[in-house]
Amino acid sequence: MDRQPTRRRLLQTGGAAALSVSCAAPAPEPQPPQPRIPLGVSTYSYWHFSEEKYPIEKVIDHAAKLGFDGVEILHRQMENESADYMNGLKRRAWEAGLDLIMLSIHQDFVDPSETERQEAIDHTRHCIDLAHQMGIPAIRLNTGRWGTIRSFDDLMAANGQEPALDGYTDEDAIGWCVDSIRKCLPHAAQAGVVMALENHWGLSTSVDVLLRIHQEVGDPWLGINMDTGNYVGDPYPQIEKLAPHASIIQAKTYPGGGVWYTLDLDYPRIAGIVRDAGFQGYVSLEMEGNAPAEQAVAESYQVLRDAFG
Repeated sequence: MDRQPTRRRLLQTGGAAALSVSCAAPAPEPQPPQPRIPLGVSTYSYWHFSEEKYPIEKVIDHAAKLGFDGVEILHRQMENESADYMNGLKRRAWEAGLDLIMLSIHQDFVDPSETERQEAIDHTRHCIDLAHQMGIPAIRLNTGRWGTIRSFDDLMAANGQEPALDGYTDEDAIGWCVDSIRKCLPHAAQAGVVMALENHWGLSTSVDVLLRIHQEVGDPWLGINMDTGNYVGDPYPQIEKLAPHASIIQAKTYPGGGVWYTLDLDYPRIAGIVRDAGFQGYVSLEMEGNAPAEQAVAESYQVLRDAFG
């Protein structure tokens, strides 16, 4: 018997092989890597309002060594407001390859006194000018508090909720906040500095109130600074509410136990939430633990880098 393959047999077997290849499932397309979310660190992470200020220059140097992309400056941690000092910080960050990403300020619009609210407006405008001088594109803004609970520990025990002053309601406070922020908008727009309103206890403990103020102001120069640690109850549904509106995120960590409280935050889960919301801005570390600052910041950096890329 002739065992040599015939032309017909070769064509038949070749066709079958071709059919087999064409019917095979296509190889899956390689998934593009998740975009890297830049990480910053707040100078507050090294200080926590202790008696002796931690120099911002040292924060910049340490942040660059660890691999952070930027530094957030706490206004109260600045040594002074001279042009020489601020320009020195700007130059030091530039030489270290870091952005200065936000100036976190303290002001309070929850006050029945128009004079007091005007002082807070003036302070906000002043801090916008400071940010502009340092080339910082955003300031952290608060709504404010009634002040009916003086101690922060007592405020935490009350889940961040304060009773209004006698004769007033939270509706009054919301109106004062909206009006005060609107009076700062022209200054922010002229300077090119976004005001990022934080969920920061007091009136803004409620994310629904925070979003309402943001919506009622309705201006691109008002953004939201989403803090991952300032929630009552389950944080994740509240993070899901805020994430689509966030301009910047402050990420709390608690190495060595928290200075005021401790949360076990799932940062891979949080990173998934904010990515799904389309967030591409800065995540700024607020290390709020009792462990030694430089060690704790380094540990926290790795936690955030693993989660956010």
